[in-house]
Formats: sequence, C-alpha cells, structure tokens
Amino acid sequence: MAVTVLLRRRALSSPYAISSCRNAVYVCCPFSNSDLHSMVNSTNLRFWRSYHNSGKFDLTDMTHPHMWYPKAREKKRNVYLHVGPTNSGKTYNALKRLEASSSGVYCGPLRLLAREVAQRLNKVNVPCNLITGQERDEIEGAKHNSVTVEMADVVTEYQCAVIDEIQMVGCKSRGFSFTRALLGLCSDELHICGDPAAVPLIQRILEATGDLVTVQHYERLSPLVPLKSPLGSFSNIKAGDCLVTFSRREIYTLKRRIEREGKHLCSVVYGSLPPETRRKQATMFNDESSDLNVLVASDAIGMGLNLNISRIIFSTMMKFDGFSHRELTVSEIKQIAGRAGRYGSKFPVGEVTCLDSGDLPLLHSSLKSPSPIIERAGLFPTFDVLSLYSRLHGTDLFHPILERFLEKAKLSPDYFIAECEDMLKVAAIVDDLPLGLYDKYLFCISPVDLRDDISVQGLVQFAENYAKKGIVRLKEIFTPGTLQVPKTHNQLKELESVHKVLELYVWLSFKVEDSFPDREVAASQKAICSMLIEEYLERSGWQPQGRKKFLVGPQKLLREYDASQMNKYFQEINTRPK
Repeated sequence: MAVTVLLRRRALSSPYAISSCRNAVYVCCPFSNSDLHSMVNSTNLRFWRSYHNSGKFDLTDMTHPHMWYPKAREKKRNVYLHVGPTNSGKTYNALKRLEASSSGVYCGPLRLLAREVAQRLNKVNVPCNLITGQERDEIEGAKHNSVTVEMADVVTEYQCAVIDEIQMVGCKSRGFSFTRALLGLCSDELHICGDPAAVPLIQRILEATGDLVTVQHYERLSPLVPLKSPLGSFSNIKAGDCLVTFSRREIYTLKRRIEREGKHLCSVVYGSLPPETRRKQATMFNDESSDLNVLVASDAIGMGLNLNISRIIFSTMMKFDGFSHRELTVSEIKQIAGRAGRYGSKFPVGEVTCLDSGDLPLLHSSLKSPSPIIERAGLFPTFDVLSLYSRLHGTDLFHPILERFLEKAKLSPDYFIAECEDMLKVAAIVDDLPLGLYDKYLFCISPVDLRDDISVQGLVQFAENYAKKGIVRLKEIFTPGTLQVPKTHNQLKELESVHKVLELYVWLSFKVEDSFPDREVAASQKAICSMLIEEYLERSGWQPQGRKKFLVGPQKLLREYDASQMNKYFQEINTRPK
C-alpha cells in the first residue's frame, strides 16, 4: 500500500517558520487598562479585578489559578480523595456514587475509559452521554456525561463529578487538563481517584478553594506476588501471561517467538493501535473460548483496559520516553505490575516477574517502595489570556507569543507550565499561513503525533487547505477505496498513521464543523483502518488447524464503503450550494 496514494505529501518549511517567528518585532501596548478589562471574558473578569487592583495588568501572573473558575468558587465542594494501588476498588466506589447522583460527569485520561464508564452507566439505566475529542454519543434525556479530561465542562453545574487517575496532574504534557478539572468542575461532590502520591499536592492546592477534603485510603483487593525467579525459557509461558515491552517492533518479535512454540496465540496491545483495535484485542484475550490466551503489550495496559492477567512478565526494565532510554520509574513499574490478578477474575492471585534475572532487583525494590510524591501540577494559559497577550504585543504570530509568555509566566511553587515543545513546533508551521490567532491555536492543540511523518503531513495539508479555502474536503488529501490489509510491518505502521490522520480530521470537524464537513466519511474510513489492522494481527500469527476466527472479515465492511459508493457520496456533496 503506497503511502503516496493515501496522502499527497508536501515538504515542510518549519525551520524557516521558526526563524521568522523568533525574529518577530514586538510593539508597545496600544490598550488602556479599561480596554483590557472589557476584553477579558466574564469567566476571568473577577480574577483580574481581584488581583490587579494596582492598575497594572500582568497577564503572565498565574499564581492564583483557582480564581480562573468563579462558578466553582461559588460552591463549597465536598471533595473525596479515593487513593490506593491498582485493583483496589477506589474508582468502583466513586462510580457508585456517580450512578446514584441526579447529574454528574466522569473525567478520565483515555477514550477507552470514558466509553467504558458511559456503557456502565447506561447499562444500569443511568442515561449517560459519551463526549471525547473524536466521539459524540448523546443519549436523550441524559444528565450524566462521560468525557476525556480535556473535554471537561467547567461551566455546567453537577451534583457529582469524578476525576480518574489524578496522579496525571503531574504529567508534563497533559497535567494542566487535570488541574483545570480539579479546580474548575462545578459540582457539589467531587470524587478524585488515583495514586496516594498525589494526596499532599491536592490537599495544598485545595486549601485555597475552601473545599472540604476527605481522604479515603484503599488496599489492594487481591494479592500480587513478585516471583523470585525469572521466566527462563519461553516454553514456560502459560495462558493468562502478559509480556511487557516498549516498542512496536519488539512486541511483534515477542509475539512471533511465543507463537513459534506452538502452544499459544497472542493478542497485542500498544499505544499506536487504534483504540477500537486495542479494545477488541483485550476482549479476545479475556474471552475464555478464545485461542488468544497470551498478551504481548506495552505500558498502554497500565490504564484503560480491564484485563484478566495471571502473570506480568517484564521483558525489559528500560524504555524510550521520546527523549532518551531510561529505567522504568517506581510508579510505572507498580502501575503495570498491578494489572496482574484482577479482582473477580479467574486469576485471583497476580504474579509478576522478568525475562532477565538481572532485572529482578529493580522490580522487587520498586514494588516495595511508595511512589515518589508528586510535587507540582501542570498549568497552561487559556486562549483568552494568550489572545490578549498577542494584542498587547501587536502580533498574531502564535509561536513568539507563546514562547514569550512561557518565559515570563509567574507561578506558585505548586505548579509548573506544561511542556509546550510540540505546540511550538506546530505554531512555527501555522504561523506561515494566513490564519487568525484562534485558528492557529486550534491546530496547535490538535492531537497530532509529531513523531509520525504522515500525521504531520496530514496536519499541514489540513491547515493549508483551511487557510486557502475555509473548507477542507477529505478527498483532497485522501483517496477512499485504497486501503488494504497490511502485508509487512512497515505497511502496518503506515496504516496506523493513516488512522491518526483520519482521527485528526474527525477532531477538527467537531471544532470547526462547517469547515470540515466530511466527518462521516472520515469515521467510516477510520473504522475500515481498524478492521484491516485487526485482520493483519489475525493473519500474522500461527494458524492451528480448526482455529476459531473471531474477526468479521474486513471485506464486508469495505463493501459497505467501497469506492463507487464513496464517489457517489462525493458527487452528491460537490453539488451542494457553496
């Protein structure tokens, strides 16, 4: 499958964009303080009036972020911290309270978790909407929402709100979204679930809000036993095992090695797989009637999937984190190891070991150690503040505005500014286009994987077409009907990249609906990508005689959205009035 058929590539000029941005000229502020007050939206007006009575406006002052959310500050929230290790029931108890509430919201770190909670609530006759950056599943009459944390609504009032995996408040890239939910959710009750390492920080942050905070500690519901011996031979692999490694190529290498023994078939789970594929692979692994009784996975299993794992086996204790190869942290080891022995599963006792005996000391010491205390929470300025800052400096180039703001930002000791390297890279690209500041901001916060060339090319082409025409048709950069089952590892990687581009289109269609009108086509092609990847996974394994086929053939889905139907669709939309 030639990538050039799927995406029409163009060379990027980001080095030039970065150079031109950094040499931008700033001008003196053309606004009075009264002008500035009129431009700050109503959400932040009280904050600015309270903390800038001196007559001097300092938009880079981020020392009182709790005051960014006046609606939440009008309430004295009852906050319950549910903290404990993996598999301790902390989230279960918070969700029971959400089920019993008259209105509520669940905020999770992953789409898989948001979908799981929405399904759970709807199953017990509590109508619940699913809202993520790429999905909207609205239920008539629903007063509950299950959302990814970035989609948290800090204006609507709820009786009950739940934030899951609160330790991610310390995440360099996404922590600010958890901080926003923590400070901004307007609910009578706020239930916060996560690692005990976050408790001191959360307590300090909430001292300023006046909320009433209660901490409830949980213990693991089922035992987790660190083994004294490594796996040894691959012939010792047994049903219910999960081998953990940290690269796509190594995952498939281990899968082939295990399956060559002729005893087991493997499901695979890793971050680049589409969420639907991850969910299906997990389902097949959990299915007792399935032949896929061993899992090979990355740290993507650490959260978001319910897995019936008997034993976790670390193939390595090193990972590449995007910057360097390093040892796994105590928190990472405990999060992954804790997936073994799920309470209520057929494996009531979890075990954990390593492939290499030399890794056992780090494993054992980490499991005995508490997770390091989280010292600071992420913050990021709102678009309103960045917009004002750009007008103060007389430029609509987003890269220099963001870079200068980050240099000048003032924070209290409990906070840090979110990692913005990727955002600055995108800003350097879109600053070369005739776009308004908000449109540039939108592309900068879009979910694009900058380590993936095809994803970057998709983003650039979307931005260029949007800047030129104000509308982006999917057919201009993507040719429906060309998707095929991958035959090689590289083709699999390309198809995963195409899926990311289609997801980006869907995300943008929810933000600028009129300008990205082909959401249905993108969603259908995205589903086809997932099916083709699943077919590759099924074909790539050892095939015992009489093997049960779990996947519906992708050709059926492809026939539903074949090229002739796509052409008919495009002919129809092209005749619509412009």
